[in-house]
Amino acid sequence: MGGRPDRIIAQFLISAPTLRDCPSDGAPEVAIAGRSNSGKSSVLNQLTRNRQLARTSKTPGRTQLLNFFSTSLGGRLVDLPGYGYAKVAKSQKRIWQDNVEDYLTRRAALVGLVLVMDIRHPFEPFDVMMIDWAVRAQVPTHVLLNKVDKLKRGAATLALREARKRLTASIFSIQLFSARTGTGRDEAIELLSSWLTMTAAPDQ
Repeated sequence: MGGRPDRIIAQFLISAPTLRDCPSDGAPEVAIAGRSNSGKSSVLNQLTRNRQLARTSKTPGRTQLLNFFSTSLGGRLVDLPGYGYAKVAKSQKRIWQDNVEDYLTRRAALVGLVLVMDIRHPFEPFDVMMIDWAVRAQVPTHVLLNKVDKLKRGAATLALREARKRLTASIFSIQLFSARTGTGRDEAIELLSSWLTMTAAPDQ
């Protein structure tokens, strides 16, 4: 096996409504984002080989929070909330946007962002918003084109090529992924493992 992990062992740590409620910046953090129906929860479960993990963050009362998971690698996974297609008050959505943007642009421990996009419907408004935030904060961002199992090989290759044309900044990397079949899992785990073992920036 050469010491390469086949999963990221993680367990729920804490939920935080705002940046000031987050744990201390003592460990590197990798945030995971994705709009409704992108399969973000399934991606988390696939990467950790734990079908119960994402359910923790979907418990009523936690869906609008920053959900932290400790990992055996020392770093943390942070499940970012997303409204997707949900109909919520504009005032509540603004609060959510402010809290997530605060985290992405001001969190010293943040070393990388994983953005999950449905390969059949990439670059929806939520995706573009996250990409813009990542560029503004200069956060290394790995894009997972999820649900590749839904497309034929040629179509998937074309979608990957087109996405690369749009994500030209040096902070971006991108790959094909399937939370259902595990396609691309090892590649994603290898990158996330390198991020989760980085030295986090000191608390500001």
